Amino acid sequence: MKQIVVVFFSVMCVIGIANGQNSAVLEGKVSFISSVNVYVNFSSTESIALGDTLRLVKDGISTPCLVVENKSSSSCVCSRLNDCDVKKNDLITHFPVFKIRNEDANQLFLDEDTLDTEQRFKKQRIRGRLSGASYSTMSSAREDRHRMMYRLSLNADRINDSKFSLETYLNYRKIFLPAEGSLPKTEFFNVYSLAVRYDIDSTMCLTVGRKINSNASSLGAMDGVQFEKYFGRFYAAALVGFRPDQIDFTLNTDLLQYGAYAGYVTNHEKFYSKSTIGFMQQTNQGRTDREYLYMQHSSTIYKDLSLFSSMELDLFNQINGSAVSDPRLTNFYTSLRYRINPKISVFSSFDSRKSIIFYETFQTDIMRMLDDDESRQGLRFRVNFKPVKYTNVALSYSKRFQSSNQNASDNINGSISHSRLPKVGGRLSVNFNSNTSNYLQSTIWSFRHSRTLVRKKLDVDFYFRAVEYNYLNRESTGLFSTKVAQNYYGAGLSYRIMQSLTFSLLGEMADMGTEKNYRVNARIIKRFDSKRK
Repeated sequence: MKQIVVVFFSVMCVIGIANGQNSAVLEGKVSFISSVNVYVNFSSTESIALGDTLRLVKDGISTPCLVVENKSSSSCVCSRLNDCDVKKNDLITHFPVFKIRNEDANQLFLDEDTLDTEQRFKKQRIRGRLSGASYSTMSSAREDRHRMMYRLSLNADRINDSKFSLETYLNYRKIFLPAEGSLPKTEFFNVYSLAVRYDIDSTMCLTVGRKINSNASSLGAMDGVQFEKYFGRFYAAALVGFRPDQIDFTLNTDLLQYGAYAGYVTNHEKFYSKSTIGFMQQTNQGRTDREYLYMQHSSTIYKDLSLFSSMELDLFNQINGSAVSDPRLTNFYTSLRYRINPKISVFSSFDSRKSIIFYETFQTDIMRMLDDDESRQGLRFRVNFKPVKYTNVALSYSKRFQSSNQNASDNINGSISHSRLPKVGGRLSVNFNSNTSNYLQSTIWSFRHSRTLVRKKLDVDFYFRAVEYNYLNRESTGLFSTKVAQNYYGAGLSYRIMQSLTFSLLGEMADMGTEKNYRVNARIIKRFDSKRK
């Protein structure tokens, strides 16, 4: 019999009263991505300072993503924060710093996350993105493949100026095959987010539906109820609902989970930090599947030194039907970024992960998984610098390893880009990658030239990529290898039909010696925002 547990946790969130002025959130979009930097266009960059953090808005979630390294009157050159995955035309926001005064007359500096949320309650705002794309691959040696994909991302805040808001992210995919029955399923419809939020007041909200909570991001999507309250510098929440089905991501009421988290924010002009600790109990058909603590911390000092870390500590351990008190550190990640000066920055990270064991879901595999309870670990270092104007250079090294020496790999990457080629014009980037693992050595060289043909209307790019794979085989006779070389030639264009409607087309030929593959991708994107005229 299913257990229904309602967890109530009183909370408090950072609140301030604006000291006179009221600035609006500035929105821009990614115009170009090099191997090192991300370029973002804004209507004006007057309120943006070097070192400011820009946020990526995707799937209804706003997350810190980019750090401003340089800027002009209408664009910013940025570096990625914590390897954020950003794409061309993604929506980027900048939240101006507000100087506020609390009841004790202590001066604080708060960003949008801790600003008085009544600022967001004034008017209805509906914004989102609808896209349709086709992906086709034609081969000289195998069957052609075609697929279509449609996406809808929508945020409707304060619907009809009420306290209700809606967020959703939907995805539909259709695969076209030359022969019927080639795949058991060719149509896929996924709901990654679909939730209604009710703002009880400026410090408290209730969310119902499928949602990923940014304060508990490691939980992933959850179907259920999430209650969050803020007061002062503390915040906390209670959550109860269901994990999506592990196979098809649909609602599965057998996978009940519930928990709570609490945290604390410090936000001053020269120091920002946010720490969260929470507990989660996950069940399968009423029996404990997993229970664990999770912790997350981020901090920034003088806008130059940024730290992020997260960890998960599994508390439940059941062997042969008996509970054992033997906590397992299943996930640990930490990263550090330091901007030495406006031209040089360094980044390093370390992660250690173990296989997550769900004691009811994986009943037949528990002993094998516990016997093979290795940590898959990784180290990463990166340095970015600008030797001369308009030129960016990046060097990085990453290593993956296990105690058994399985799945070990070393990766070296280097890139150089110039954003204003003399006489020729446009942007040129060159990238080199070398990877060595237990079974494969690969070397990749890539060259890309991009330019604007019609300002704010038509952009094109051309690229060439040379790849060599060296497959290592170990037999009793010794070590031998098999080399495979591939060359890729491609071109793409992006046409802005109107301010909110963009069409893009990509064509590529892959030359693999005896086989040639041709790839054609087309995409149209419609953005809408009720705030814009």
